[in-house]
Amino acid sequence: MIHVLTVHWKNEDWIEAQFGFLKRHINRSFQVYAFLNGIDPAAYKEKFFYISDEEIKSHATKLNLLADVACMAAESNDDWLIFIDSDAFPIANVVEYAESRLAKYPLIAVRRDENLGDPQPHPCFCITTVGFWKQIEGDWKRGYHWKNATGNMVTDVGGNLLEKLREKNIEWLPMLRSNKLDLHPVFFGIYDNLVYHHGAGSRKPVIRVDKAVFRKPPWVIRKLLTASRIYKFGKNRALQRNLALSERIMREIKSDPEFHLQFSRGAAE
Repeated sequence: MIHVLTVHWKNEDWIEAQFGFLKRHINRSFQVYAFLNGIDPAAYKEKFFYISDEEIKSHATKLNLLADVACMAAESNDDWLIFIDSDAFPIANVVEYAESRLAKYPLIAVRRDENLGDPQPHPCFCITTVGFWKQIEGDWKRGYHWKNATGNMVTDVGGNLLEKLREKNIEWLPMLRSNKLDLHPVFFGIYDNLVYHHGAGSRKPVIRVDKAVFRKPPWVIRKLLTASRIYKFGKNRALQRNLALSERIMREIKSDPEFHLQFSRGAAE
């Protein structure tokens, strides 16, 4: 059995989109466990195996709680856990991809090197087994710090999981960005040609990599402006552009299950 764990917040559009791609690309029995906040759970009780609408703010805490429920429901330690963001979904055969890799690595997860060098497993997509998650007492919370590409000490969701893996000297398999077309350095990402992650699907689409340039001296800003259209018109224009791109890609997701080919084939924007 495959246990899919996700958190949806206010935006119902992603529920139908995600379910469609899960059904299309997981050719094995699976059940979905979800936190639904700002969404009427009664409207989706037939779709999800388990729903919680408790008002918990921490995304990591919600994932940890869903993992606890799934581990209790699992009939075998060999069952799979798939952690996935609300605005992420598979675009290729998950079972075919993961079976041979889980035989070599106990945990497979997106690693967003492009987000100023983040080294931790990211829960936008992560596969492991019930047995391994229980063995390491898995934890998605932030806490463990690292120095990022700007020289700042930071932490983020997945920080404590990275610490556990490092302390136990456990090798895990990172899924890296495989885009041939990048509309944004972090958003609209394809990982290992298996997973699409929209990025900021339920919040304001400005992240550290967008903001970093505006903390640098003016001459550095001018240099970066020539390198990326994202920073061309300043921070507000970056936000406007990200919003416009997000809305455009969402329309394509709803209308075309092959929308992602533009990123893997490098089609013109």
